[in-house]
Amino acid sequence: MTDATVSTPVPTTGLEPAPEPASSSRAQQRKARKNAAKDPKRKITWDRVWAQRALLAMAVPLLLYQILFKYVPVYGWAIAFQHYKPGRGSIWNQQWVGLENFYNLFTGVNGERFRQVVVNTMGQSVLTLIVGTFGAIVLALLLNEVKNLPFKRILQNITYMPHFLSWVIVASLASVALSLPSSGGFINQGLMSLHLVDEPVLFLTEPNYFWEIVAGTSLWKELGWNTILYLAAITAIDPGLYEAAEVDGAGRYRKMFSITLPSIRPTIVVLLIINSGWILSTNFELPYFLGNGLVSEKSETIDVFVLRYGYQLGNYSLAVVAGIFKTIVAVILVGSANLAAKRLNQETLV
Repeated sequence: MTDATVSTPVPTTGLEPAPEPASSSRAQQRKARKNAAKDPKRKITWDRVWAQRALLAMAVPLLLYQILFKYVPVYGWAIAFQHYKPGRGSIWNQQWVGLENFYNLFTGVNGERFRQVVVNTMGQSVLTLIVGTFGAIVLALLLNEVKNLPFKRILQNITYMPHFLSWVIVASLASVALSLPSSGGFINQGLMSLHLVDEPVLFLTEPNYFWEIVAGTSLWKELGWNTILYLAAITAIDPGLYEAAEVDGAGRYRKMFSITLPSIRPTIVVLLIINSGWILSTNFELPYFLGNGLVSEKSETIDVFVLRYGYQLGNYSLAVVAGIFKTIVAVILVGSANLAAKRLNQETLV
């Protein structure tokens, strides 16, 4: 007869290390990424370059395009330091004036107008970015809840189609929609039928409405297209998370706010960082085609300003200074957004 072995519990002394807090997991992940970056296996070597020669060969045309059309023309910034006149010869045979053009743009005769132009550009771009991002996220969440696949595809196609219209056509449609009811302005007709206004509103002659018109028109055109990346991020979420939440009694809204939104947060942050670089590069066509003399104080953006001074008035130097300012601000905005995301432990570009 053999004696049965009985396992006795090991007494605890109370000196065991405390479990690590959940908040330290992100710090450990960042440390692991840094260690992986220092791994010699990740260094670029000729063997790795040769192994990926097909991918590099496909990237060469795009790289050449970027160099030819994005970096080579930078030498034209020299015009900003000159009194440039096309008939004087090459760009290097002009009269050099130093920072005089910068002074004229920011503090000179055109200073007040250019400051208003910058405010208009920032206002239109920020409002369009906020409305577009919020609308795309909401539409992506709603489309994700549609379980009837044929109906879902129809909705997606309907929302995608305006993206393929040119901005000239979109501006024309917006102009008609905002016109008087006798000219086909269904927006005024709808407001009057709902008794929200007593008489038609001349939207395109009221400066205070112009930023909202640009944001709303951009939302209608790009809403469906902007949802593509968010829908792709949603499809990458583990279905087991939804099944576990459903077992715990979570409804659709609870799953949406507790699983879907936190899972696509990195995608939202990265897209906001990328779009922040385009804050001063707002859409050119809408302000140009919808703007007029009555709303110019709210409609004129940097691109419209450059067009009028560079081509219509022939002041090429002042137009180049405005372009340089836009580029420098875009770089600062992207860097600041990337740094803010890094400080908040979110996904970053670099």
